[in-house]
Amino acid sequence: MKLRSALGAAAGTVGTVTLANRLLRSRADEFEPFLRGDQRTYRWRGFGVAYTEAGDPEDPDLVLLHGINAAASSHEFHTVFEQLAEEYHVLAPDLPGFGHTDRPPLLYSASLLTTFVRDFLEDETEDPTVVASSLTASYAAMAAREVDVTELLLVCPTDTSMGGRSVPRRSLVRAPVVGQAIYNLIGSKASIQHFHADHGYYDMDNLTDDVVDYEWTSAHQPGARFAPASFVSGFLDPEEALGDVLAELDVPITLVWGEDADITPLADGRLLADEGDATLVVFSDSLLLPHVEHPDEFVDVVRGEPATVDVT
Repeated sequence: MKLRSALGAAAGTVGTVTLANRLLRSRADEFEPFLRGDQRTYRWRGFGVAYTEAGDPEDPDLVLLHGINAAASSHEFHTVFEQLAEEYHVLAPDLPGFGHTDRPPLLYSASLLTTFVRDFLEDETEDPTVVASSLTASYAAMAAREVDVTELLLVCPTDTSMGGRSVPRRSLVRAPVVGQAIYNLIGSKASIQHFHADHGYYDMDNLTDDVVDYEWTSAHQPGARFAPASFVSGFLDPEEALGDVLAELDVPITLVWGEDADITPLADGRLLADEGDATLVVFSDSLLLPHVEHPDEFVDVVRGEPATVDVT
């Protein structure tokens, strides 16, 4: 009887979790692009890669590459996108596995995303300026060894995220029922707000309800957990050290840093600037998202006019 009761309780728990997962997914049906512009699709290795395009195609190409997290997408650049489109031909893709791009159940890797960045720059742009955030900055730097770019602007770049690689952790998050439930917790509105408060936003008044709602909706799309499963298990960390990659490049590099960032502290930025012979631009009152919280000043940096921030 005890075994039968235990099995019945387990089955009931699984059923409850499955029902909760389905309910959350049903609430995330409406998912429209966040950036205003022409919505395009780049066909790449079986993926339909969504990107937003704006600005005059005759202007210099500018590519915006978002960072990596459970609710990541090109919406990260919503505060600067339209301003930049006034002077640049701007393209902002959702990386494979994120946003409005296809999210098949692959074993996502740093190599896959680096190859995507390289191919997108080669196929869709000509000598672009590339803005890349956080872990994606490493992919952009590695891609720049094979594709001509005018300049790299890397926002709080890093080559590490969750420590060492863990196959069990990746498998757990990829699991159909329990993994989906774990991911739903990671992608809950409470978690989204916590992570932003902990290391994203210096001033949480700058985080709008629209952004939180969009990130929650994005995190609850079909297949949304597969790329983040590789992220939280360390498989999206590149094998090469970012400082070594930057040292190889013969292009202008600007590092944009939040003075108060703690996950990627300013000391890391100073070291990378030395290793890569890069310009370091430091934003006060900022953590990992200086481009979001200080859009006007960030646009000036992209234009080459960093008059109101510290430059070293």
